[in-house]
Amino acid sequence: MRRTVFNEDHEAFRETLRAFIEAEVVPVYDDWFAAGQAPRDFYYKLGDLGVFGISVPEEFGGAGLDTHKFEAVLYEETSRAGVQFGGSGVHVLLALPYIKMLATDEQKKRYLPKFVTGEEMWAIAMTEPGTGSDLAGMKTTAKLSEDGTHYVLNGSKTFITGGVHADKVIVCARTAAPTAEDRRHGISLFAVDTKSEGYSIGRKLDKLGLRTSDTAELAFVDVKVPVEDLLGEENKGFYYLGHNLASERWGIAFGAYAQAKAAVRFAKQYVQDRTVFGKPVAHFQNTKFELAACQAEVDAAEAVADRALEALDAGELTPAEAASAKLFCTEVAHRVIDRCLQLHGGYGYMNEYPIARLYADNRVNRIYGGTSEIMKTIIAKDMGL
Repeated sequence: MRRTVFNEDHEAFRETLRAFIEAEVVPVYDDWFAAGQAPRDFYYKLGDLGVFGISVPEEFGGAGLDTHKFEAVLYEETSRAGVQFGGSGVHVLLALPYIKMLATDEQKKRYLPKFVTGEEMWAIAMTEPGTGSDLAGMKTTAKLSEDGTHYVLNGSKTFITGGVHADKVIVCARTAAPTAEDRRHGISLFAVDTKSEGYSIGRKLDKLGLRTSDTAELAFVDVKVPVEDLLGEENKGFYYLGHNLASERWGIAFGAYAQAKAAVRFAKQYVQDRTVFGKPVAHFQNTKFELAACQAEVDAAEAVADRALEALDAGELTPAEAASAKLFCTEVAHRVIDRCLQLHGGYGYMNEYPIARLYADNRVNRIYGGTSEIMKTIIAKDMGL
């Protein structure tokens, strides 16, 4: 089936990106993997390439393109090469929508030019130890000072992607207690400078997958946050978080589909090159059937991911549709990548092969951005169940 989601501009970006990955990432990726993070100066290269500014308005140094299709190309090309761009994904996919939606003109002038160049990398801090997906249960607080000039931030966060290299972090904190009617009331969002006194980075977490993505614990002890860095209105943070979850879940869905597609590519190449019993592994009927079944699942996931992308760009992707796309694509990727690893035999368990790293990277897709169980709950509720 002919794919219609991308045009010539997207394909030109794909060619540029593929050449960049081959020149700047593939030769050093093993070093990043061993170090557990991409180097900070790599993000300046992404800024120079224009990756961070695609959907940033031109007045702030971006290209001003209101689309997620270039991000989709990035997912496909990084997966195709078996690499990750460190923790930079959260910079664009998660942090930028909040800046564009909530920041005042004055804040945008301060934030966005350095965002585009990579001079200031952004992360978002929602999850806390012991709360998981229950964001309404967060304990981090931000209390307005008596003179009204700043908030005093106290608390801790965990699983913060990009947390080691971040220069600014959107921190979710309680500015008021929850009410009996609404546990979600009282959460606000703040753009916090990581150089602030009392702000500290705890452990860089040792993850199963996404090894080049710096993920950290954060702690705040009497951190002063100027009132000028409140994003949006006080106590409406939970609403803002819910508003942007559809785009986040689309990103996870599309990334999972791209990983599944890459897995088939890796497995096809391996079984054609690998010889057993005097014949290529690709010669055996079981190999052909397994890869054919995987390809059929990838085709279906591509259609779902593309449909969600078109709906997202049109501003029509509903929370239930995003949940459905995430659930389907991540479950497909889980099955496909597992079967493609099996076709590699023992070599599939070796980290020197991209399929092994892909297997580990993929596992978190069914957890973060809302677990598969949460996605089923959202879908069922939309069905009236």
